[in-house]
Amino acid sequence: MRVLIDKLYNTSNLDKNELEMLLNNLTSEDRDYLIDKAYEVRQKNYGKTVFFRGLIEISNICKYDCFYCGIRASNKKAKRYRLSKEEILECCNTGYSLGYRTFVFQGGEDSYFSDEILEEIIITLKKQYCDIAITLSLGERSEDSFKRLYKAGADRYLLRHETMNKELYQKLHPRMSLQNRINCLKSLRDIGYAVGSGFLIGLPGLKLSDYKEDLMFLKDLKPHMVGIGPFIPHEDTPLKDEIGGTAEDTITLLAIIRLLLPDVLLPATTALGTIDPKGREKGFRAGANVIMPNLSPMECREKYSLYKGKVFLGNESAQEKIKIEKSVIEAGFEPILKRGDNIRWKRK
Repeated sequence: MRVLIDKLYNTSNLDKNELEMLLNNLTSEDRDYLIDKAYEVRQKNYGKTVFFRGLIEISNICKYDCFYCGIRASNKKAKRYRLSKEEILECCNTGYSLGYRTFVFQGGEDSYFSDEILEEIIITLKKQYCDIAITLSLGERSEDSFKRLYKAGADRYLLRHETMNKELYQKLHPRMSLQNRINCLKSLRDIGYAVGSGFLIGLPGLKLSDYKEDLMFLKDLKPHMVGIGPFIPHEDTPLKDEIGGTAEDTITLLAIIRLLLPDVLLPATTALGTIDPKGREKGFRAGANVIMPNLSPMECREKYSLYKGKVFLGNESAQEKIKIEKSVIEAGFEPILKRGDNIRWKRK
């Protein structure tokens, strides 16, 4: 396994069979070696920096019914909300005053947020603040929509492919198509966005070696950002009784992704911090270099419940920022609030 890890470290590449062999045969010592190598690559590309993104969860209304998601359309227990333009701008103004220079708009697939509404918000922010980046994570849209939002000033788009297992994707995503998701990601890349994809770890029926398909897809796509996290069952979904993904598998895959895509922006997700109190810090050690503190209104944060037990600090944005900065520094890393673009991305 050390030979394969060294090859991955030196060439940023393994074929599918080699990835499967690596995933199937890692001992704890091999895994430690893998993480050390990922940390070296992280250091070469980004040093000890951890980029902060201000997350704004703009709506928990969704027209789709994904089996694992707590805000799925058929969950009648979800307490729905939608932020107004004014509330979104207020969240950004608060974040800017705290030093944030990237804002991430995340939400369910809420048809209310038309191109016109999003354009107005993006243009207003870009006129007000010339040094910010805007990331959208709002699901599948048409190519024309992606183009309009990019022209308005959106810089990045996050759209996880979730799983490359077509049969499982179809089962878990009624009325959706894996091919359409892939087409969206390729359109985003071609338009000029800094593109983010990623997948869930621990979905029912998947083994660690099955993620070779996801890793090969990412290697081909060459995204600027990759978001992975453990599947955590939500009590109000069809998968409520399933076993979730593990922190160990998540951290292992973070390390492999860092070696496959050396310059990628790689978040240590809230979900990882939910299943392991030190999960995000361990993620940084394995190559992650992004964290997304929450700027959403306090009364909305618990309502954006994608999975059970989501980390919720209960602090206002300023206090939350201070607490997370402290944890990053104590882990031996440097919190950075500037835009923090991928080193190979430039706006067209």
